[in-house]
Amino acid sequence: MISSHVRMAVIGILFGIAFSCMGFTDFGEVHKMFTLQGFRLLLTFCGGVALSTVGFLVLARGKKFARRSIHKGTIPGGILFGAGWALTGACPTGALVQIGEGKLMAGVTVLGIALGAWAYPVLHRAFFRWPLQACDA
Repeated sequence: MISSHVRMAVIGILFGIAFSCMGFTDFGEVHKMFTLQGFRLLLTFCGGVALSTVGFLVLARGKKFARRSIHKGTIPGGILFGAGWALTGACPTGALVQIGEGKLMAGVTVLGIALGAWAYPVLHRAFFRWPLQACDA
């Protein structure tokens, strides 16, 4: 069990180093991407999506997947995620890597992520009509 934790820690550290080297933790780079002043990070994303697509196609060789409808919360959730990312300069993983880099203000972002995860079920029950498990359907 400890060896699997060590293995995951090493993978996480390597991922964090790569994340940092690519510029995903640099607010200036993220700002350039969102204001369309620089396309380096955007092209990195496109490359990651393309590589992931090829990987899924290879792993799924010949398998048919059931067509699913888009969940009602996908678009507003994506907009909220993107707005938070643009304002803070970090997605959830990026904020954790920023803390590892010593950028202590990333702690505010992590606190906001935790608060949002805590508040969502409460707000969801008060304002929305779909079940919380609807993403699994």
